Amino acid sequence: MPNELALHSVSYAGLWGQAFLTVEDFVAKAAELGFDGVMLMAKRPHLSILDYGTSRRAALRDQLQRANVKPVCLAGYTNFTADLEHSEIPHREFQIQHVTALAELARDIGCPLVRIFTGYEHSAASFSPQWKLVVDAIRECCRRAAEFGVTIGVQNHHDLAVGFESHADLIANVGEPNCKALFDAWAPALHGVDIAAAARKLGPMTVHTTIANYVLRPRYRYDSALVNYTPQLPAIQAVPMQDGFIDYRGFLAALRTAGFTGSIAYEMCSQLRDGGDMKTLDSYARQFLEYMR
Repeated sequence: MPNELALHSVSYAGLWGQAFLTVEDFVAKAAELGFDGVMLMAKRPHLSILDYGTSRRAALRDQLQRANVKPVCLAGYTNFTADLEHSEIPHREFQIQHVTALAELARDIGCPLVRIFTGYEHSAASFSPQWKLVVDAIRECCRRAAEFGVTIGVQNHHDLAVGFESHADLIANVGEPNCKALFDAWAPALHGVDIAAAARKLGPMTVHTTIANYVLRPRYRYDSALVNYTPQLPAIQAVPMQDGFIDYRGFLAALRTAGFTGSIAYEMCSQLRDGGDMKTLDSYARQFLEYMR
């Protein structure tokens, strides 16, 4: 069975100077381009719980059905270790409540999956307490999301559990049946690990992956005392799928061999090499479909 191919609405949210579309116009765009589904950014200027009440949710669900475009994932934004230096502020409760509200929103528009992040390591606490905090918060998110029939997907993005071995450990530690991996190739590729081996390990627990491809651009800082340049970490720049350094053929083949049958979303979540006008965004999206099919 072929994987459903989706387009992430962050690509048309204008966040890096790109062309902007509303959620509704984005859904129409995804249908026009030929995508099976959409991944919807769950914050302003797109699908914010502050802006989408009962009537707008119903209208969006109707539009998705008419367009024959499936909402495969609602992309939440969390950081469970935020502001640890001020323990009197209930940030974990705020975020658990937010994820619960996203699960309700997902149910209302016919979406089975909510994406979350873990946390950035914080200097106010050592590693082990932060790990436990994140595991406990995600476990509660999962239990509350289960009331709406929604799966919680943990993406390997933030510091905690971003390594593929730790990502697998995290899912096991949470221990809830509706806690799954949203495992992407981007992070392990930048870490320099074998992304096919990582995919084989995470494949059985992965229900969705978000992909984009990049080139590495060297950076240097001038040192006047030495009249020379000191190498810096390279920057990454988004390019069409076939032009980047990440071996997605190997990654996706390993994922599928390990049992992955979930959805695949394409995102343009950074500045693009060729600019951010509508023509370029559409061209990159079409090239993704050609690459995958």
